[in-house]
Amino acid sequence: MKILAIPAAILLSLVAFTSCGKLESLPPEPYIEYTSFTVFDTLDQLGNQVRTGRLKFYFEDGDGDVGLNAPEGTEEADTINLFIELFRMEDGESIPAPEIDPYRVKGFRIPYMERVGRNKILRGDISVDFSYYENSAEDSILYDFYIRDRAGNISNTESTSVIPVFYPGVYAE
Repeated sequence: MKILAIPAAILLSLVAFTSCGKLESLPPEPYIEYTSFTVFDTLDQLGNQVRTGRLKFYFEDGDGDVGLNAPEGTEEADTINLFIELFRMEDGESIPAPEIDPYRVKGFRIPYMERVGRNKILRGDISVDFSYYENSAEDSILYDFYIRDRAGNISNTESTSVIPVFYPGVYAE
């Protein structure tokens, strides 16, 4: 029985030693990386056919404070932490879209996230859906976007590729 106790003690010591290794460290500012933007047909809540765009991106945050709690009577600006700027393509150049553009979104709220344990780094993928209701034969747009964590740290800004948006039932000639 004592022969088995020695290897078990060595194994336990080895596990304890390796689990006390140095923690990975990343900056407190979030980092994002554009992954994709796809456009597809779907139905809205009323059963109307609409175009939907899905933005996907990767993120990481060194101090793990990405995301906001559900809003409780706060100002709208305090409920947004994914900021999006719309650009229209005109003659091969991206031009900032006007405030009244139907494709413009104010932004989104990434829900509260928290990692338990000593390592607070958060990593993952985020998907956001946009609905397009405007009836136009064809448009080409792109978005710039960034996130802000709870400490107010702002990520890098990423851009989507140029997005051709075609509408159901309307065909470009």
